Amino acid sequence: MSIKFVVLGYISWQPMSGYDLKRIIADSETLHWTANNNQIYTALVRLHDDGWVSKTIEKQEGAPDRHIYTITGKGAQALNEWVRTAPQAPSMAKPFLYQLMWADVLEVDELDALLEAYLNSVGEKQFFLKVEADKKKNMPERSPREKYIWDMIHTNWIGQYEGELNWIRQMRRDLSQKYQ
Repeated sequence: MSIKFVVLGYISWQPMSGYDLKRIIADSETLHWTANNNQIYTALVRLHDDGWVSKTIEKQEGAPDRHIYTITGKGAQALNEWVRTAPQAPSMAKPFLYQLMWADVLEVDELDALLEAYLNSVGEKQFFLKVEADKKKNMPERSPREKYIWDMIHTNWIGQYEGELNWIRQMRRDLSQKYQ
């Protein structure tokens, strides 16, 4: 996934500044990468250089000027073409599984504490995803279909976390019953 298309997509929803984009990305539970200011502003410069966004400057008293970016026809076409590209298989990076591979060295209570900590971490992520989905924060709803798509994105993420929670619970049950 390219950050420039995420940025371009948000700008297609409504004109935004780099600060607005940074806030949306930082607040999102569905964007599983943290875009730093340099990445966002580099993407904005490239999008502007490519003619995919236009920029207006709003003067602010006592604060730096706000650079507001708006998608252009050329940018809308590029976003449309990108949306039509073949989808990639999901990335399944789960660093905890690498840690767990070597967890047999732990005492029974240590392993259970590790699994409980992971359970709590995953549960927290799922909770915040549900809150985000309920609030509809930073979710475009320009049409009923777009609203449905965004709702289903959240449903997908919530379901993945639910599956992970069920897996952890099952593992803890099995370990306590079979390997004490």
